[in-house]
Amino acid sequence: MEKRLGQIARFGLFLLALTVLALLPPVQAHSAPYAAMVIDARTGEVLHSRNADTRLHPASLTKMMTLYVTFEAIRNGEISLDTVVKISRKAASEPPSKLGLRAGQKIKLRYLIRAAAVKSANDAATALGEAVAGSEAAFARRMNRTARALGMSRTSFKNAHGLTEKGHMSTARDMTNMGRHLFFDYPDYYNLFSRRTTDTSVRKVSNTNIRFLNSYKGADGIKTGYTSAAGFNLVASARRGNERIIATVFGGVSTASRNAKVAELLNLGFRRAPSQAKTNKPALPVYADVGSDSTNHPAGKTLRLVRAVKKSIRPVARPNNAAPALSQEIMLAMAQDIQNAVSQAQASNDVVVNASLPTGGDVLAMAPVNPIVLPQELQAPEVVTRISTSGGRHWGINVGHFNTRYDAERVLLKTALRELGTLDEALRKVVKSNRGYEANFVGLSKDLAALACRRLSARDMQCTPLGPG
Repeated sequence: MEKRLGQIARFGLFLLALTVLALLPPVQAHSAPYAAMVIDARTGEVLHSRNADTRLHPASLTKMMTLYVTFEAIRNGEISLDTVVKISRKAASEPPSKLGLRAGQKIKLRYLIRAAAVKSANDAATALGEAVAGSEAAFARRMNRTARALGMSRTSFKNAHGLTEKGHMSTARDMTNMGRHLFFDYPDYYNLFSRRTTDTSVRKVSNTNIRFLNSYKGADGIKTGYTSAAGFNLVASARRGNERIIATVFGGVSTASRNAKVAELLNLGFRRAPSQAKTNKPALPVYADVGSDSTNHPAGKTLRLVRAVKKSIRPVARPNNAAPALSQEIMLAMAQDIQNAVSQAQASNDVVVNASLPTGGDVLAMAPVNPIVLPQELQAPEVVTRISTSGGRHWGINVGHFNTRYDAERVLLKTALRELGTLDEALRKVVKSNRGYEANFVGLSKDLAALACRRLSARDMQCTPLGPG
């Protein structure tokens, strides 16, 4: 009898619990809004989209723009890879993911770039912004200015790292196009996004996207992002044969499900994209409102603008009474050769339109071309074509042997224009040898010479390192 009463009591409690639960409001699992975009990277054609223009939290996808602006500043000569950056308290105090930088610590810009691209380090991203623009707020204004110039009309940035902040928003469409610009506008840096690990001078770090890079055939980037408000985001790029697809996902519920969805979208893209398509590179950003608005152009920054080269002005040789005078024919020939080299460099898109004046005149943003000093003795075995100093650096590179001195001069000038990042401080020399005329750059460190050869080789240009002596 007692056992029977106990069973009835337990059943009554069970019914009471069900009644209470039924009266409670329904509980819904929180998930960030979903959005997706797939494009053919060669043409920019949209192959799939869903909620692609919905403004959402980008999380660390933001760092694509942080890196893009940093690369732009390097190209413009505002800062260099070897610039030593002092870490501020603000940068050091950023929450994870982070490299673990300390306030007052000094580190080269190149290592901050690696940490932001591979580790997605928030402290490194803030330090980059402060190094380029003086403060993160000024850098955010520059990010927004660049976003507008790239056509990212529904994006607004408030910081350099992507942590959730009111008004810091973007879209799947805008971030997909951001990834495409990174690939085409700065190909020399794009390999950063496919590195599984990298040295940051502080420690070796692994790529936040390593699972996807290892699991999807042809994947070579680009950027992950996660916050509780954003969900799991990813902009991924992959190449198979002649095809390259970029896919973006916002609002994934986990790393695994996000990666699976991106793989599905990339597969869709490869199925829909034509096997052959003419590459239509996106245009570089054009800043039409330079200096007119502090929001668009950070105070204290001067954009150096040089009009398009229409003719090559013959340099004036240094006064030297002992040097024999060059004939007018030789001087005209050399000037024409230099002009042809500049024209060839422009034709290969190494000098690109980067800004336009309010009056509508086209303006080129390019690093200043170093003056060419005519040889004092035309038949001397060695000619120095650029005033420089090795600064204790005793390495160099050879970019070919040529039948005439003028051919060597042309290649040196064209190469210098194409590879300003590593060869800007190098000394250009033409040396006569039993093989003809050698075109050399000297006054480099061992690492810089190796880097220059890697970059030139990537462009299918001849390059051989030259050791000391």
